[in-house]
Amino acid sequence: MKIPRLVAEVGCNHKGDMELAKEFINIAASFCKVDIVKFQKRSNKELLTKEQYNAAHPNPANSYGNTYGEHREFLEFSMEQHKQLKEWCEESGIIYCTSVWDLTSAKEIASLNPVLIKIPSACNNNLSMLEWLADNYPGEIHLSFGMTKYVEEERVIQLFEDKGRNKDLVIYSCTSGYPVPFEDICLLEIDRLKKKYHKRVKEIGFSGHHLGIAVDIAAYTLGASIIERHYTLDRTWKGTDHAASLEPEGLRKLKRNLDVTHEALQFKNEEILDIEKVQREKLKYRER
Repeated sequence: MKIPRLVAEVGCNHKGDMELAKEFINIAASFCKVDIVKFQKRSNKELLTKEQYNAAHPNPANSYGNTYGEHREFLEFSMEQHKQLKEWCEESGIIYCTSVWDLTSAKEIASLNPVLIKIPSACNNNLSMLEWLADNYPGEIHLSFGMTKYVEEERVIQLFEDKGRNKDLVIYSCTSGYPVPFEDICLLEIDRLKKKYHKRVKEIGFSGHHLGIAVDIAAYTLGASIIERHYTLDRTWKGTDHAASLEPEGLRKLKRNLDVTHEALQFKNEEILDIEKVQREKLKYRER
C-alpha cells in the first residue's frame, strides 16, 4: 500500500481573510500533521455570465456581498496573496495546492510552480484548460470525478494519454454534495476506478464531503492513496462548505488513523511473529 497523503481543503473557508488563512496553514501543519493544504482560484467574470454575476446569492445568509459576483470576489485571493500562501506553506513544511476553476486561473497558479494543481469536479470537462495544463505545467495534476459520466471520464484519461502526461494524473472518486449522506458516498467507485484506470494514471484518490472520518479509512484500504477533506476552524461559521468540513481535531485524528492503518496493512513476514512466540509458549494448547 502506498503511504497515504491527506489533503486539507481550505477552499474558501478562510472567509477572504489572509491572517485567517495563515492560521489554517499553521494549524494544519503543526497540529493536524497533514501533507497538503488546498485553496481555490477563480476568475469570476470568466466563469459566470453577467446574469449570474449580478444575481442574488441563492442562500443570502451565506453571502459576503450584495450579489453572487460580489460574494465570489470577496472570497477571492489575488496572485500576490497566493504567492504568500505558498511561502507560508513552505515555511510550515507543508505542500501548497490550489484548485483552478478556469483557464486564466490555471495559467496564474501554474506560474507559481506548485507541486500539484487540482481540477475540481465542476471543471473536469474544461478541455482547453486540461490541454493547457498538460502542455505547460510539469507537476502533478489532480482531478475529481464527481458528477461525471463514464464517457467523460474516459475522455479525460485519453486526453492525458495523448499528451503523454497520464502518469502525472491523479483521479479522485467523489460525490458532489455538501454534506453527502453515507449511502451516496459509493465507496466501491474507488474499486471501479482502480480496476479500470490504475495502470493508466499515477494514483487513485478520494475526495469526501461526508460527516466523520470512518469512511476515509475504508477509502484508503480500497486503494485511494490520497484522501481529501474540507477543513474549517469552526463548522458553525457562515458559508456553504463549513458544515461538510472537518475541524482541526477531526483532521488530526484522520491523519493519525491513516498512518496507523498504513502501518498495519501488511502480511506477516513469518508464520509466528516474535511478539507471538512468547504467547505461543505460554498459551498454545498442547496434547498431554
